[in-house]
Amino acid sequence: MKFKFIYLFSLVFVLFSCKNDTEKRLVETEKAAKKKEVIFENINKGWVFNTNPINATSKANTLSWNEWRLFLAELDQKPKRTIGAFQKKSTELSKKAMALNNFTPVEFNKPQIKARISTLVTKVRMLDLFIHLNDIPDQKVLVLVGEINEELVSLQNQMDKIVQKSKIPLEEGESDLLKMLDTARAIPNVKPDPNLPHVE
Repeated sequence: MKFKFIYLFSLVFVLFSCKNDTEKRLVETEKAAKKKEVIFENINKGWVFNTNPINATSKANTLSWNEWRLFLAELDQKPKRTIGAFQKKSTELSKKAMALNNFTPVEFNKPQIKARISTLVTKVRMLDLFIHLNDIPDQKVLVLVGEINEELVSLQNQMDKIVQKSKIPLEEGESDLLKMLDTARAIPNVKPDPNLPHVE
């Protein structure tokens, strides 16, 4: 009788504790779902990129520079419904941003443009990283969206500056001076090796 009572008491205790664990898990699952919903809403509201060209140069580049056009088109398409859609979009944005670095028009293949593209690529890849974390830092994602917009403006302004500068005509003798300043064309300052035969 004593064993039956202990057995019955143990059984009730196990069932009661299982019920509590199940309730705890349900509450935790509900909290996690609400948190994900809030994160989704925040990202959905803040996912606004300024893809409109801000000057004539940028507008012309959308016609002539395929990678630039594809990147802006990808930025312009806002994902819908789920965090997974935002994750896929950020991965595509990262690929398109990296293509900007690989296929730059000759006139923009300059250090000041390359630096701005590299900064833009870094920001887009950080966005991709943050949005793929298990616990998405939505505020950091929103800050990065703003920083990407700033980098887009900076890049477009620099492209316009280069185009405007190229329209200024050179003065007489300026092209010769620029050639002399080019270090790649300079005669190397290397002392001859005494062990090598001297050619006259």
